[in-house]
Amino acid sequence: MRVHVLAIVDPGEETHPFVASLRSSRIACDTLVVPPRRYVMERRAVVAHCRRLQPDVVHLHGTRIDVADSGAIRTAGFRVVSTVHGFTGGDAKNRLYETLQRRALRRMDAAIAVSRAIGSRLLRSGVSADRIHVIPNAAPPAGTPMSQGEARDALGLPRRGCVIGWVGRLTREKGCDVLLEAVSRLRRPTITVSIIGAGSEREFLERAAHATDLQGQVRWHGEIADAGRLLSAFDVLVISSRTEGTPMVLFEAIQSGVPIVTTAVGGIPDVVSPDEAVLVAPEDPAALALAIARAIDDRQAAAERVTRSRALITHEYSLSRWIERYTLLYETLLPRSQRAPLPAGALVRA
Repeated sequence: MRVHVLAIVDPGEETHPFVASLRSSRIACDTLVVPPRRYVMERRAVVAHCRRLQPDVVHLHGTRIDVADSGAIRTAGFRVVSTVHGFTGGDAKNRLYETLQRRALRRMDAAIAVSRAIGSRLLRSGVSADRIHVIPNAAPPAGTPMSQGEARDALGLPRRGCVIGWVGRLTREKGCDVLLEAVSRLRRPTITVSIIGAGSEREFLERAAHATDLQGQVRWHGEIADAGRLLSAFDVLVISSRTEGTPMVLFEAIQSGVPIVTTAVGGIPDVVSPDEAVLVAPEDPAALALAIARAIDDRQAAAERVTRSRALITHEYSLSRWIERYTLLYETLLPRSQRAPLPAGALVRA
């Protein structure tokens, strides 16, 4: 199977880290630079690219390309699939785009959900059941982890004391404000909160930290490339999201051996149970505070959850199994004469 990537980027992002990582891995990758709101230009360029390459399957990722380009690609005669990583809601504009995305997904050859919850939502949105496939994300290849001291030095964190880590976009659906409220309820001034990520709510969250007298305890690191290698700096990794797909930071924390406290949203409960992480309801700072305290104070139980979580992803969420599921899905879209036999249970439908 040959793969060719077309990365649609904003002006000035031609050397985006995603593009650089693909090329360093010797994966063919072209960039299409599109100024804001130049959708007609984008559609024409994407279709021209497909006609030049003549792919068997065009695999899309993201609301923008699903809404703006998928119809033109299908009209040009290509099979189209899209992976749905989640729905964030948000303001009226974003909700409109997500509604248009779900309508576009109804006409695609396959809609891939990264969790059962997303698959069920697609079904309720009118996507045909035989077009929905649930393929969870895979754990990324684990690199050599940093020691806790090295990771803390890299982030400028104190070597002593308890550090709670949080990684994600600083947007409402990720619930960083819920974490800040939970930590304020703990009333433990020796705790440091390390926040990696950027987003539209940064100023709001800084004000929230100030209002709860946490400003001296919170470190704002901004966006960091390859942040997964730094998770060993944390005593606890918190995922406080209001909604999720299947977040990659969950797998990265497991591989780093970091105890996890997380909201039970999206595909997270598909991956971990209370045996592997401390799970709480979303938007409940009081429950999140108690869960964080439990993870900090009972180190033995936290270590046992880490051990079980590592065993789980090794068997259930390996990269090889993920690649196999996608390959088999692509083969079902080929003409019958080109298909390989599909093993029973290889694909999971919602």
